[in-house]
Amino acid sequence: MRIKVLGAGIIGLSVADELLRRGHTVTVVDPAPGTGASYAAAGMLSPSAELWHGEEELLRLGRESLALWPEYAGRLGVPLSSLGTVLVGHDAGDLQQVERQLALLGANSAPAEQLDAAAVAGLEPALGRVRGGALLTDPSVDPRAVVGALTARVPVAAVDPGGSHDATVVATGSRLPAPYQQLVRGVRGEILRLRSDDAPHRTVRGWVQGEPVYLVPRASGEVVVGATTEEHDDPPVVTAGGVLRMLAAVRALWPALERAELVEATARDRPGTPDNLPLVGPVADGVVLAAGHYRHGVLLAPLTARLVADHLETGAVDEAVDPRRLTPGGER
Repeated sequence: MRIKVLGAGIIGLSVADELLRRGHTVTVVDPAPGTGASYAAAGMLSPSAELWHGEEELLRLGRESLALWPEYAGRLGVPLSSLGTVLVGHDAGDLQQVERQLALLGANSAPAEQLDAAAVAGLEPALGRVRGGALLTDPSVDPRAVVGALTARVPVAAVDPGGSHDATVVATGSRLPAPYQQLVRGVRGEILRLRSDDAPHRTVRGWVQGEPVYLVPRASGEVVVGATTEEHDDPPVVTAGGVLRMLAAVRALWPALERAELVEATARDRPGTPDNLPLVGPVADGVVLAAGHYRHGVLLAPLTARLVADHLETGAVDEAVDPRRLTPGGER
């Protein structure tokens, strides 16, 4: 088939790469490849840590996609950080958040090991004072490296070269073209990048006086710190308040980062949907969405690519992510 893909973030590029591997002719169109949410993403492949009440389908999708990541990363030549994730609570109230997460994981048969404060310190000795935590097996990846590997494999045109296509895949992140623009909204996230000689060994996620924060180390010594979440209608910008909240929380969890170099502050919109599930499937004859991944775009990229390619070849759709569930009069 001849397929046009609109959008060259990690989702659009992953879809295009899968279609090319299956022998289809693919045209990807994006004036600024890899500069959207993929550019800001921390790259936590974390269905367990992101689990919340009523989102069991999202956990299922996350687990399915996580199982694809080792082969996917190997094919792209991008390393996975496999030491796991430490989930921590700074004070007694924060520890209750950890315990609630553990209870939810246990109810969904998701592996996690509860840790007291001494055990957490044994894993990450440079951590600040915490009351306890848990060890999750969730790995991480550098999304910028993934996008770089994909753009080396997938040609991207800055403008639509025209021509006829059998189908169009819309993967334009938080801004969908008409008439689908109301299906996705922008949710601003702010991210900091620090450089330190004393970074964590593994991803650290936690709460500090109720404020969620995470630290994701890279092999280069960079540490990605995030992330704020704000519903808004304006273009995403880095705010003083967002930076102050993140730095205060991360200083409590990892005091050594006070001496780190501040390399970058970035804001991007995450593409949110009304039910927090992605939109992967048909919305009209010849039009397929691959959008609305919210906080899970990196995690779900290989599964989304497979779902889109399978649909174009066989008509199959995963009911949980079928976009027609949100369209008036949508017929499946």
